[in-house]
Amino acid sequence: MRPSRPLFLVALVIVVAVITWAVLRSAYVSLPPLPWTAVPTLLLLALGEAFTGYNLMRRIRRKPNTKPVEPLAVARMAALGKASAHTAAVIAGVFGGFAASLADSLDKSTPRHDFFVSVGTFLAAVVLVGAAFFLEYACRVPKDPDEEERNRNASRA
Repeated sequence: MRPSRPLFLVALVIVVAVITWAVLRSAYVSLPPLPWTAVPTLLLLALGEAFTGYNLMRRIRRKPNTKPVEPLAVARMAALGKASAHTAAVIAGVFGGFAASLADSLDKSTPRHDFFVSVGTFLAAVVLVGAAFFLEYACRVPKDPDEEERNRNASRA
């Protein structure tokens, strides 16, 4: 499994946002108001992933007062980070499309409410993407210092 690529996630956000924007141009009138509950949910997920990534990174690097971590647990956390990054990118695209679609209707009460909920959810999803990237990064095994020294010496010779 390869780490998530930022360019792919940005493209995913843009494509989903454009599709959402196009669909909402004709279907927004029939939708109920957006709930705000996705914002704290995404932020709590981001906090959990960042906290897990920090603890996992300390354990992988064998910092003092930490227990070693099993390789299978690291692989599962890397998969969770990748899945979270892709899912959060899709969510960011959907709510970015919502915000773009509603930007010209801010003079009405319900679209204005939905616009601010969409922007908040978009930002929370971007925070989750960042936390997922950090979790993926934390799962990387550091290079052996002896191996790095040998590589430096070999390149000098």
